[in-house]
Amino acid sequence: MRRSIAYTEPAVATAGEKGTWKFIYTTASSLPKGTKCKFDLMSNGRDIEWEVPSSDPKRKSNLIWMELPNGKSLAPASLQSKEALTPHFEFTLPDDIKAGESLAIFLGSQSDDPIKGGSRAQQYVYRRRPFNLFIDTKGKGNYKEPEVFTLDVRGGPLHTLRVISPSVVTKNQRFDIVVRFEDQYGNLTSNAPEGMLVELSYEKLRNNLSWKLFVPETGFIALPNLYFSEAGLYRLELNNPDAKQKYYSSPIKCFDQDVTSIYWGTFHGESSRVDTGENIETALRHFRDDHAMQFYGTSSFESDSETPNEIWKLICNQVAEFNEEDRFVTYLGFQWAGSEGVRQILHLKDNKPLLKSKDSKSNQLKKIYKLFTQKDLIAIPSFTMAKGYVCDFKEFDPEHEPVVEIYNSWGCSECTEKEGNLRPIKATSKKGISEDPAGSIRDALNRNCRFGFVAGGLDDRGIYADFYHSDQIQYSPGITAVMAGAQSRDSIISALHRRATYATTGARMILGMQIANRPIGSELNTEAKPGLVYNRHITGYVAGTAPIQEIQIIRNGEIFHTYNPHEPSFEIELDDSEPIEKIALKSPDNRPNFVYYYMRVIQEDGHMGWTSPIWIDLAAPEVTTPVKKPRKK
Repeated sequence: MRRSIAYTEPAVATAGEKGTWKFIYTTASSLPKGTKCKFDLMSNGRDIEWEVPSSDPKRKSNLIWMELPNGKSLAPASLQSKEALTPHFEFTLPDDIKAGESLAIFLGSQSDDPIKGGSRAQQYVYRRRPFNLFIDTKGKGNYKEPEVFTLDVRGGPLHTLRVISPSVVTKNQRFDIVVRFEDQYGNLTSNAPEGMLVELSYEKLRNNLSWKLFVPETGFIALPNLYFSEAGLYRLELNNPDAKQKYYSSPIKCFDQDVTSIYWGTFHGESSRVDTGENIETALRHFRDDHAMQFYGTSSFESDSETPNEIWKLICNQVAEFNEEDRFVTYLGFQWAGSEGVRQILHLKDNKPLLKSKDSKSNQLKKIYKLFTQKDLIAIPSFTMAKGYVCDFKEFDPEHEPVVEIYNSWGCSECTEKEGNLRPIKATSKKGISEDPAGSIRDALNRNCRFGFVAGGLDDRGIYADFYHSDQIQYSPGITAVMAGAQSRDSIISALHRRATYATTGARMILGMQIANRPIGSELNTEAKPGLVYNRHITGYVAGTAPIQEIQIIRNGEIFHTYNPHEPSFEIELDDSEPIEKIALKSPDNRPNFVYYYMRVIQEDGHMGWTSPIWIDLAAPEVTTPVKKPRKK
C-alpha cells in the first residue's frame, strides 16, 4: 500500500534565524477539487515560538502560501478558534491533484533572497519539531489524523559562555564545574568558529597551569576536581580571544573550615519553554540541566481544568523518578487559591493527593493544616500583595508556613511602591492587578509574624494566566537560596523551618548576615544575651554577580543603615547602639516586645536580594524584692 510522503526543505533550522522553509507533501491518493488542507504551526503564540506568518498575498515578508503542482500559488484563509492561541491556515484546492503529485506549503519570503523578509524560527532547540497538515477530501472541514512534517531546530551561533559552579566551598575541597556554550537564546550550541579555544582562569591560579577548552559537539564540558588553596572570594573567568570577550561565573566564596552549603532552586515556577503540565519530564530536565537548579517544586494549580487527575498522577511519578540526592531534589507541590490568598503547598513525601479548594475537606487552610502536620507538608504564602488574592497574615500559621514568597516574576510583596518597592505589582493600564497594602510582608513582620524569604519564578497558569498577554508588568524570574547541610529533601526542608534562606530576583549572589554570631532566620533574646540590650553587633557580606549599588539594613520595617559600595563584593560591620527598649516593637499577643533586622541588596544591573530576618526578643526584667536588714538592738 502506497503512503503519502511529507518532508521539509531545509530539514534544519537554527534557533531564531530568519529564512524560508518548504513543506512538501506527495499524496498517495488523488485529492479532488474542493479538498481542504489545514496547516497547523503547533505554536502557543509566545514570543519564543515560531513566528506566525501572514496569509495576505500583498505582503512581501513572513508569508504562508501553497504552491500547486502546476506552479500556481494559493493563499490560505486564516482560521482562529477559541481553543488555539494561534491561527490555523486553510487552503481549498482549486483543481484535482493526482496520486503521486506534490504540493508545497511555504513559510517565509517570495523574494529571491530567502532570508530577507523570511519567517523567524523558534528560539529554542527542538529535535524533530512537528508541523501538522490536516486533509479533508470532502471539503467540509471534518479533519482526522494529520500528516506530520518535522525539522530539527539547533542552537545558533555561539554567543555566551556560562559557568555552573557551587556558591560555597571549603579550602582544598574538590568541586566540579560545567561550562555551557550557548547561543543568544540560552541554547547549547557547537556553532562556533573552527579551531576556537577558550581560556579558563581565576584569581590566584598558579602561573604554570593553563586551561584551554575546545567547543564540543554537545555544547558543554564538565570539569571535575577543581579546588582553591586559599580562602577568599573567586570568580572563574572564561576568555574568548577570538571575539575578545570575557565571561565570569557567579561568585564562589571559599572558607577555611566546613560551612553550610548554598543550594539554588525554586518551589514555584513555570518554564517559558516547556509546559510542566503537558510535559513534566522535559520540564524537570530543563530546570535541572539548563537552569542548573539543585531543587525544584512542582506548582500546577489545583483546579480540575489546570491539573486533571491523569496529569497529577504523571507529575507524581516523575517527581519521584527525578528526585536524586546530591544532584537534583524534587518536591511534589501545587498551588492552592482560596479566600485566604494563594499558597504554594509542598508535600514532603511522594504520591500524595491534590488538595482542591472546592472540596469540603480542603476548602479552608485550617482544614488542610489539621489533616497534615508540618512533617507532611508546608505551605508558602505567595503573591501576598496582589489585589484580589491578598494574604493578610491574620491567620498566619508559623508551623506550616515557615517561609513566604517575597518576590516572583509578577512583582514583589515586601512593601508598597511608595515605601520603596522597586518591583511593585502593577500594570500599565487599569485592567491589570495592582498592589494591596493589606498583604505587605513588612507589615506582617511588624505584627510579629516570623518567616523566612523565598522567591518564585515565572508563572502563566491559574490566576496568572491572563498576565502574559496583558499590560501586567513582568520582571525577571526569581530564585531561592537555601543554606542546608546536605542536598536532600529532609535537609532542605529543615533549612526552611530554620528560615535559613534568602531570595533574589534571579542573580546567584552570595548574601550573609549575623547578629551576635547568629545567622539569618535566628531568634535571639536579651535573657540569654544581655548585651543585646545595649548593642547589636551586625556583620555580613555580599558577593554580587554585578557591582553592588546599595546595601540596606532594614530594622523594624525601616532603613536603618545604607552602604553604596559600587564594587562586586562588600563586607559589613555595624553596631546598633540605641537602647533596645526605645526601638522595640510591641507584639500584638502575649509575646515579649521584639526587634527584627534583614538585609536588602540592589545591584547596578537592577537585580535584588533579600535575606531572611533575624529577631531579638526582649526578656521581661526580673522583679526583685529588696531584702530588709534586721534592726539593731
